[in-house]
Amino acid sequence: MLKLLLDEHISPDVATGLKRLNPTMEIHCMVEWKDGYLLGQEDSACLREGAAQGLTLVTYDRRTIPPFLKTWAEEERTHGGVVFVDDKAISPADIGGLVWALTGLARETGNWDWTNRIYFLRR
Repeated sequence: MLKLLLDEHISPDVATGLKRLNPTMEIHCMVEWKDGYLLGQEDSACLREGAAQGLTLVTYDRRTIPPFLKTWAEEERTHGGVVFVDDKAISPADIGGLVWALTGLARETGNWDWTNRIYFLRR
């Protein structure tokens, strides 16, 4: 089941929009989740905590997250999945576009096992 953790660079308005369209889906934004505990933490901490809670991380960070995923794969460590968003395809300022793209993703893949899955979100 797809459960999302939106990274700190994604507006909380995305979580609000997703919850409005998908009321039964579990969605957390890092800014508010656990009182912002993960804000400013290293990417590995976000991946580790997300994995512990069975959450799939949604991020625009295609620079620092992939090396962690590679290392974790080599060490046979699991994560809760990662959805990468390309800022050229969906701008971080395009709240509605991101909400619709993630809603489509949930509709199509919501029942998948997201453990160790990597997905590149499209519009």
